[in-house]
Amino acid sequence: MRSKTNKILILASAMLAASVFPALSEEAAKPATQKTEQSFPAIRVTAAKVRNLTDRIIVTGSIEAVEEVYVQPQIDGMRIETLAADVGDKVTAGQVVATLSRDTLLLQKSQLEANRAKALAMGAQLEAQLAEVKANADESKRQATRAETLAAKGTIATSQAEQLRAAATAAEARIKSSEQALAANKADVNVVDAQIRDIDLKLSRAEVKTPVSGVISARNARIGAIAAGAGQPLFTVIRDDAVELKADIPEGDLLRLAPGQSASIALAGGAVKIVGKVRSIDPTVDATTRLGKVNIAVDDADKARVGMYASAEIVISKRDVLSLPLTAVTTEKGQPVVRKVIDGKVTMAPVTTGVQDGDFIEIAEGLKAEDMVVEKAGAFVRDGDRVTPVSDEKTASN
Repeated sequence: MRSKTNKILILASAMLAASVFPALSEEAAKPATQKTEQSFPAIRVTAAKVRNLTDRIIVTGSIEAVEEVYVQPQIDGMRIETLAADVGDKVTAGQVVATLSRDTLLLQKSQLEANRAKALAMGAQLEAQLAEVKANADESKRQATRAETLAAKGTIATSQAEQLRAAATAAEARIKSSEQALAANKADVNVVDAQIRDIDLKLSRAEVKTPVSGVISARNARIGAIAAGAGQPLFTVIRDDAVELKADIPEGDLLRLAPGQSASIALAGGAVKIVGKVRSIDPTVDATTRLGKVNIAVDDADKARVGMYASAEIVISKRDVLSLPLTAVTTEKGQPVVRKVIDGKVTMAPVTTGVQDGDFIEIAEGLKAEDMVVEKAGAFVRDGDRVTPVSDEKTASN
């Protein structure tokens, strides 16, 4: 009886094991499969997207005047009497900025005017003498003519007629001499008149005027000093108050510039941005430094001072392009590449890059919009590796 009971228990245990163990084996196998699927490393990925990128060039240099004009005295040896402008003053073309002493010039003019009056009086005397000489010459001619007639009739001696003819000829010569003296006198008057005009010109130049409008950037003039045209300029004027940033630029970027391109200028130590435009590009490159020069006109000159250090961002273009974060692109053997992720598999893809703007870079060739790539190119994955992609959108939502 006991043996029969044991058999029944053994049979029941076998049936229970047959019904339970397969289920356990299936459950045990199932987590193993899921574990295999989830064992790939999670890698953050990002999609190639169209963004508006700005192509810009960064340059540095100093603020300088577009054109500086020197104000020099046009007469030498005159003492500076007054000054009517100082550094920082705005002036207009033709404005008097200094006056020179005119005492010496006025004295010279008085002397010349006296000489002119003397020459005119001498001229009047010469004209009277000429009139007298002409009258005498006419009388000598008439006497000579009568004497020749009488000599032909034998009334007077031939020698006497010849003397009268010689006297008439001498009278003609005196006329020419008087006319030449009168002409010389008129020439003397003209010379004095020219000297007086020269003095008048110098007197007008005793008022030193600025030839252009602008702002005075330097003043070397001192009251009491003797003005000299060959010395330091009395004043230096920044023409039209126009200043610019003269900046160095690598030769590789030089050909990308063109006059009229906009620029944002930042002065050293200042948070204010100044708007500017490329005015001109120097046609040469320094053979030693391999740098060229670009001149950027400053729109608001009141916010900049000559000599300040500044940097500028020159905008080359703004356009919508396919782009990726900079971290997604690396270089291997001189070729930019990305780690493209397709169905969880990493594939190395060469690309052609373009404009770099901040944290993003243009992908000109090699990808299409919404292609997924590994966000950080430095991640330890190789071509052909299997990964679990985690998009930046999912990460942000978590």
